[in-house]
Amino acid sequence: MKIVKASEVGEYAIEKMLTKASFDEVELSPKIREANKKTFGRDMTAAELVRQIVGDVRREGDAAVIRYTHLIDRVDYKPEDFLVTEAEYEAAEKAADPAVVESLRKAAENVRRYHQEQKPNSWMTYREKGSILGQSIIPLDRVGIYVPGGTAAYPSSVIMNAVPASVAGVGEIIMMVPPKNGKINPYVLIAARAAGVKKIYKIGGAQAIAAMAFGTETIPRVDKITGPGNIFVTLAKKEVYGHVDIDMLAGPSEILIVADKTADPVYTAADMLSQAEHDPLASSIVITDDAELAEKVAKEAEKQLAALPRREIAQASIDRNGLIVVADDMMQAMRFANVSAPEHMELLTAQPFQLLPYVRHAGAVFLGAYSPEPLGDYFAGPNHVLPTGGTARYYSVLNVETFMKRTSIISYTQPALSDVSEDIIRLAETEGLQAHANAIRIRREQK
Repeated sequence: MKIVKASEVGEYAIEKMLTKASFDEVELSPKIREANKKTFGRDMTAAELVRQIVGDVRREGDAAVIRYTHLIDRVDYKPEDFLVTEAEYEAAEKAADPAVVESLRKAAENVRRYHQEQKPNSWMTYREKGSILGQSIIPLDRVGIYVPGGTAAYPSSVIMNAVPASVAGVGEIIMMVPPKNGKINPYVLIAARAAGVKKIYKIGGAQAIAAMAFGTETIPRVDKITGPGNIFVTLAKKEVYGHVDIDMLAGPSEILIVADKTADPVYTAADMLSQAEHDPLASSIVITDDAELAEKVAKEAEKQLAALPRREIAQASIDRNGLIVVADDMMQAMRFANVSAPEHMELLTAQPFQLLPYVRHAGAVFLGAYSPEPLGDYFAGPNHVLPTGGTARYYSVLNVETFMKRTSIISYTQPALSDVSEDIIRLAETEGLQAHANAIRIRREQK
């Protein structure tokens, strides 16, 4: 665990440490590169590999999906095998622990209640001489949700993506989940049904994103794709953007904790590791104005690491991206926090609400010792699909409006148009658009 002092290295050096690297800089493993050579006859970057998969699925449809599912997931499918069957839902219900199912349903209800508060309204206003202006809020027709299924199963991601879409009134919600030995985790299936997902396809990776973006013989084309995934999923979302909308380009998980001398080092270390266990590329940072706390947190993190089932992953993350910064004071700590623009920001201070007005860039903010990040991941109600890699500077948390679009409404009467016609003609002719001007002039002349 690296500990650095701002007073010793300077603000610029700290800010460089807190600036995230782009997700597309990730190197492919030698095993994957060798497989690429065997399959495609050449070495490829992650982006080139994804472009190849997306292009093949766009051209070949189901055939390419089947081929890549075999190559990547070692599962042999026919098109009729893609879709989860009723028998699989029933088997999931039987296999599931009722207590876990009840917790999932409680979580889904909390998420639903929170997101119902976000729904925007259509509106119209009456202006001069009978003119009407307004805005219509329209839910998307069909959305596709991607749920990871690699090193762990994520029923919570199902809830966080599907429930807001359901609240928004989306016509149809479909879902893609990579199969593990040809099967899907039972809690993922149960969460999907509870959240309003209509169809679930046992397909993962870039081929799943491409199938939703362009459609195949058996998979419908969607209007928007949401949900996190690995580097291949993220690059595939980047590749298909424009043909379909996406929520965001999500990178590895992040937590940044602003702590003062009152913070409990045990809590602080535990919260760092809650993100580190996600991925070796995950980022866990503490910024404090107390050098003694910094040392205690570093020691406690090493102690807690020893007991983690996912120790190898968490250790790799801490070794690579674990950082404790000792700031000169709390205001400098908040400036550093905003430079990082983290996915999750915790304020473990004596008076966290006093610092809240200084938060400019964060996906979600957790205030106080009893609001740890996993509370937001699973249960509180706000969404856990959050901007990463510093994109909280301009991206928002996934929400109900993610699944809606706005359409402007304009209705003018003849007197209202006549009143503004000269202004419109003047502006159109200034831009050299005579036909625009004529569309107004012809109506004025015929009044």
